[in-house]
Amino acid sequence: MPLHLSRVAFGAAAFADLVNRIEANRTGDAVRLTTRYLPKRHAEILEGGSLYWIIKHQLVGRARVLGFEDTPEGRVNIVLEAKVIPVNPMPRRAHQGWRYLEDKDVPSDLGSVSEGEDVSDLPPTLLSELADLSLI
Repeated sequence: MPLHLSRVAFGAAAFADLVNRIEANRTGDAVRLTTRYLPKRHAEILEGGSLYWIIKHQLVGRARVLGFEDTPEGRVNIVLEAKVIPVNPMPRRAHQGWRYLEDKDVPSDLGSVSEGEDVSDLPPTLLSELADLSLI
């Protein structure tokens, strides 16, 4: 079972802000997120783990972790796929830095909802508003 990370999307007020930030910082098909330390359980994360983003105390999206790189400054880059996949919003307390998230505790992708319609094609602003209202 893969291990995941969670992190607050600091400064993002809505899902659309996160998508725009990822798009603006992409290098090819990847985005690099700098952190101080390499996660001790990084091998488990590389087995298919994702970084889940928290906005307004809810997990709202995820990006697949592609790898880890050392930086010249002595920090570590978490290399993420440059695509944010919306997930069914799940309450989560805000925290500093990243936290581990077990596979059993992650929300399902928004497009995988079996009941009702596939909402993954909705505009990010609408998804954010529906999540804020706890309708999705």
